[in-house]
Amino acid sequence: MKIALMDSGIGLLAAAAAVRRLRPDAELVLSSDPGSMPWGPRTPQDVTARALAVAEAAAAHRPDALIVACNTASVHALPALRARLEPEVPVIGTVPAIKPAAAGGGPVAIWATPATTGSPYQRGLIREFADGVTVTEVPCPGLADAVEHADHAAVDAAIAAAAARTPDDVRAVVLGCTHYELVAERIRAAVQRPGTAPLVLHGSAGAVAAQALRRTGEVPAPQAPDQALDQGTVTVLLGGREGVLPATALTYGEGRLLQAVSPAR
Repeated sequence: MKIALMDSGIGLLAAAAAVRRLRPDAELVLSSDPGSMPWGPRTPQDVTARALAVAEAAAAHRPDALIVACNTASVHALPALRARLEPEVPVIGTVPAIKPAAAGGGPVAIWATPATTGSPYQRGLIREFADGVTVTEVPCPGLADAVEHADHAAVDAAIAAAAARTPDDVRAVVLGCTHYELVAERIRAAVQRPGTAPLVLHGSAGAVAAQALRRTGEVPAPQAPDQALDQGTVTVLLGGREGVLPATALTYGEGRLLQAVSPAR
């Protein structure tokens, strides 16, 4: 089984690690274009063109499915990606986990990029899945870029600023950008209030990984035999060319997991 994942940068690491945990024997293709990151401020047409280029680079490796591990690309480019690649390659988009967060009753905060916060797309998801639940949209300027560059001081500053905009009574936070999942515990520590119930964080990585297996007809097998682990290669594509995981990726647990289980190539 071969699963491809795409993003502008290292935001795909969380979903890739989730796939690796479900199927250590899966071949992974990680396709990104960090030179064009971030995609959030770009026009929908520009995002679509760049997403198609990154996806086609991955599709050249003949994966069984492609995970669009980027909220911005899923918002703007998913129809074009599916029109270009399906049915030969199933395409799985990333949707903010508003539905499961709202199921807990709220109050809920949605942390997202400034471009996504308040967008018709996100507002539509809130109306559909969180009707009657108190939802606060929290823009997080600079956070994705700081995560991408592993600028930990900038990450902490962006998280602190977003936490200050998050109401004290929030009990669940939706991580509305795949980059944010790489610093989830730092977000939890910043938002958790003393003496309150444990904060619940809702990311999308686990859901998209499970959906990729369903679309390929596979089932989770986290306890793969040792010989299967040798099949679990990681191919890294940067701007369409084979490379290695960037050093910034290895500052996060998800990046180290991918390198530890199988050397990236």
